[in-house]
Amino acid sequence: MVKRCEWGLNHQISINYHDKEWGVPVHDDKVLFEFLVLEGAQAGLSWITILKRRENYRKAFDDFEFEKIAKYNEQKILELLQNPGIIRNKLKIRSTVTNAQAFIEVRKEFGTFDKYIWSFVDSKPIQNKWKIMRELPAKTELSEKISKDLKKRGFRFVGPTIVYAFMQAVGMVNDHTIDCYRYKELKKS
Repeated sequence: MVKRCEWGLNHQISINYHDKEWGVPVHDDKVLFEFLVLEGAQAGLSWITILKRRENYRKAFDDFEFEKIAKYNEQKILELLQNPGIIRNKLKIRSTVTNAQAFIEVRKEFGTFDKYIWSFVDSKPIQNKWKIMRELPAKTELSEKISKDLKKRGFRFVGPTIVYAFMQAVGMVNDHTIDCYRYKELKKS
């Protein structure tokens, strides 16, 4: 039997996400933006709630094309607020548009968002060594630093806890427990 992190066992969609995506280093700006949006949408909710709606988010938000999202007008925001396939929180939807605009500004300054965000970890994933899930922090000094910098650049829904979840999702940290089969696989990457 394959040993996985505890959180990845409760639903097939979680197992697939755990096995194929969580903690895998992401360097594609569009995918980084997707995770920034999804982690912000997840605030106050369970991750499975967002995973189940992920395809709806892709459809509703033009497949996370940040250039398009940055130009959303009030009519488009009102349309999104009527979409039952996504979390219909006005602040979260508006922050997606604001964050797309800030994302573009970061790309202008650094060339890519990837270059900017990965510079916080010297372009290499942090390899943690957690024995049990309870050891994992909700936030770290580094996620607080990144959060502060993102906010300074105009991003919203990027508190330290959201940023740490983002870091885990995009592989900036390897937070698989050491007994999980993915821990060793990702440590090599």
